[in-house]
Amino acid sequence: MVAGGGPAGCVAALSLARAGARVVIVTPAVSAGWRVGESLAPPARPLLERLGVLDRVAADGHAPWHGNLAAWGGDALGIAPFPSGPYGEGWHLDRARFDACLLQAALAGGARRHTGLVRGVQRRPDRWQVITGDGSVLEAGYLVDATGRAARPARRAGAALIRSDHLIAVAGLLGPPTAGAAEPERTSLVESTHWGWWYTAPLPGGERIVMAMTDADLVTGLRLLDPDVWWARVRLTGHLRDRTARWKEPPRRLRVLAAGSACASPAAGPGWAAVGDAATATDPLAARGIVTALATGSVAAQAILADRAGETGALDAYARRIAAVHAEYLNTRVAQYRRERRWDTPFWRRRR
Repeated sequence: MVAGGGPAGCVAALSLARAGARVVIVTPAVSAGWRVGESLAPPARPLLERLGVLDRVAADGHAPWHGNLAAWGGDALGIAPFPSGPYGEGWHLDRARFDACLLQAALAGGARRHTGLVRGVQRRPDRWQVITGDGSVLEAGYLVDATGRAARPARRAGAALIRSDHLIAVAGLLGPPTAGAAEPERTSLVESTHWGWWYTAPLPGGERIVMAMTDADLVTGLRLLDPDVWWARVRLTGHLRDRTARWKEPPRRLRVLAAGSACASPAAGPGWAAVGDAATATDPLAARGIVTALATGSVAAQAILADRAGETGALDAYARRIAAVHAEYLNTRVAQYRRERRWDTPFWRRRR
């Protein structure tokens, strides 16, 4: 049973179903409204190719992504294009379309879907019992937690959720610009400020995502939940202001999203494994969320299959691998934040 139908859960379900397992994905119906887009780096291509969905994703209308620009540690923009290599370009994703593609692939591969939310998880002597929002009771020998940063099934299984910070994103979606606007640049942009940092990227269809990144306890004082104040702070930036000059009005509403670094400890145990953000959640600055989701979904499936075949220690080895990957990420994160030395404010002191 896979709790959650995002990229990590769908990859785990597809990998298990192809190996002959009977798999049920418990996931809610697609919610209405916009979803925050995300960038997908070129190293995701071989992962998607092994899953058999690369051609579908490439033809699905996602916008090309050619690299990153950053005003970090100084006012000037630094350029970090993708190095030339075997993988080609990345994508600025239409997330709803991308997630639907992976879910369809999992169902076509033999997984079944139960529409609903996971409301409760209980461990029985030889299986898991999952209670969904409609009162259904589902049972399975193995449980994959793909529920995201909250990782509630993993915590019910005995994992601790170790948080490193309380970063949040206050995101706004700027609609398509007026007719005749120039083709947008195909790079994402990060710009730091005294209370945190900004992120923006173009999305398919001409829309643009803009996110203010700061700590949860700082948001109220900054009044970032007020669209007019949020927009006024956009106008106070340098490079971000230039990228959003075509838009004259703030977004009608903002979305608040958890974006902090955290990991499940352990990320697997007898009869269960966490994948994606439920296993290792990273700062958006790392731009590795979906690649990690694809990789952990695949590797966790292999560990479950090995455990089912009698390979003692396969799930423990997966948990150790997740712990090592997250530790490496935290070291890289510290080094990146220490590059910005201009401000002696709470946000930056916490990260040094």
